Amino acid sequence: MMKRQSNSNSLIIVIHEIYGINQHIKSFCELLSKQGFDVICPNLSERERPFEYSEEEAAYRHFMDHVGFSSAAQKIKGLLSDVKDEYEKIYIIGFSIGATVAWLCSKEDCVDGIVGYYGSRIRDYLELTPQCHIMLFFPEEEQSFNVDELLLTLEKKKIEVHKFTGKHGFSDPYSSRYDAKSEQEAFSKTMEFLFHY
Repeated sequence: MMKRQSNSNSLIIVIHEIYGINQHIKSFCELLSKQGFDVICPNLSERERPFEYSEEEAAYRHFMDHVGFSSAAQKIKGLLSDVKDEYEKIYIIGFSIGATVAWLCSKEDCVDGIVGYYGSRIRDYLELTPQCHIMLFFPEEEQSFNVDELLLTLEKKKIEVHKFTGKHGFSDPYSSRYDAKSEQEAFSKTMEFLFHY
């Protein structure tokens, strides 16, 4: 677990993608910490070394076989239960599978807001009705589903959604799919969201 203390009354739990706590996630946590938030990033993959981007298939298999969405959500709910009395505000920011895990925690009453980056598997849990403010970011296209159809469904549930230029992973400067303009716009929307709710 990675922790960054800013002695803030607001906590952000960052949920990593299938690769684990890699350089992208560390840099993102540092950026949030510099904005004055306490940040915790639990290592859901329970591996010391994160997967490389070239190991995408193995990383996904590892997550599905050894962690899974419901187990990951239980871990985050346990963490929320441990920290809820220490903070006035608690937010969750998740990337990819992390965004779906965050979505699964959206009924916890101590969560003030969730930001999800390209949580493509949220489409498997649309029966859930979040109890907190949620903002979701998606790329223009995803390999396995129609982005626009999912966005329409989410908008009907009154979820704030934004579509950005680029592909899954557009916000990761260490990825070949990085799109600097989309990443900056998404981060600035994230900051507005965190300071608004």
